[in-house]
Amino acid sequence: MKAMILAAGRGERMGVLTANEPKPLLIVGGVPLIERHLARLATAGFTDVVINLSYRGAQIRSRLRDGRRFGVAITYSEEGEPPLETAGGIVHALPWLGSGPFLLLNSDVYTDLDLAAFAAQAAERSTLLLVPNPAHNVRGDFGLDEDGSVTMREPRLTYGGVAVLDTKWFDGLPPGRRPLKPVLDLALERGELRGQFYDGVWIDVGTPERLEEARLAAESGGREL
Repeated sequence: MKAMILAAGRGERMGVLTANEPKPLLIVGGVPLIERHLARLATAGFTDVVINLSYRGAQIRSRLRDGRRFGVAITYSEEGEPPLETAGGIVHALPWLGSGPFLLLNSDVYTDLDLAAFAAQAAERSTLLLVPNPAHNVRGDFGLDEDGSVTMREPRLTYGGVAVLDTKWFDGLPPGRRPLKPVLDLALERGELRGQFYDGVWIDVGTPERLEEARLAAESGGREL
């Protein structure tokens, strides 16, 4: 199974922190967020990683190069400006993702999730990582039935920025900017979407305050991504 790391966004909520540097290169525990992902992906057995680039993407490419020092092979999907959003970025990267399931990972998530176990459990059916609702998303995104099926019923959980998805969902979609939520909603209606609940370490590093939270978590000595 290949992996795709989403790294094209501007990170506008970070303010001056991303004025001259892309968010995936922000440091947590002495390591850029995206490097932490690559190291954990390699440990989990992933060898082929696609990274989409837009805002200051040259800095990411220059830092990571071919991925060899992390134990992976990186292919870059250049989107230009503006970035294509999540589904648009996946459509653009389809030539490098191949067919079948792939692991999708937001570059700005900090978590101690076991990626190998998650991917193994999700390999037979597309699956979202669902986490308890954080303060910035109290209404949640999706419900989760006892059998693991994703629903729109209450109570809802938050999509955690990690998923195993099927490339066939994106075949035939026109290129261009496109969010992921409508694609997931259609899969849900077809009964093709499952979820895994996770209540371990998970932080959406989307603001300076949450970046500090992730840095404190790394300094606490707990397991890191």
